[in-house]
Amino acid sequence: MRFRTLRLTLLPALVTALAGCGETTAPSSTSLAQVPLVKGARIVTQARQCDRGANAFCAIEAVVIGPRFSSSGALAASERRHLRKLGWAGAAGDNGDERAALSPDHKLRVTYANATGDLIGIELGWIKRPWAIEWTLHQALINQTPVISIMLEAGPA
Repeated sequence: MRFRTLRLTLLPALVTALAGCGETTAPSSTSLAQVPLVKGARIVTQARQCDRGANAFCAIEAVVIGPRFSSSGALAASERRHLRKLGWAGAAGDNGDERAALSPDHKLRVTYANATGDLIGIELGWIKRPWAIEWTLHQALINQTPVISIMLEAGPA
């Protein structure tokens, strides 16, 4: 009886302690305002998403539209040039359709892709996006609005 009581008392403490193991999260001070967007682009949807898998992380995901650009590809290319001009280092994305950049102080990593690349990745199961992000990307394509998705994480990943 005493062992059962002790086990029931310790179990919640153990679960709580283990829940945080191996987890790196975006600090609460991380915000999309830290990502310099190219002139004419603006964030229309954002969501926080956490992956609790083997390489746990939390990120802020967003959809950025750029109505003055001729296409989503042109918006992505312009954002890439803009980040490099500001000292962000280029990095490989998580798949072939994505690009990434590290902030000059290496405290932030932003991954970005055009809508078509992201939606293909979602459809094929290569990537996961929050429903709000996926829906906004679909709507932008239907409306032929130049759009990219971005994912902001703390530190180089």
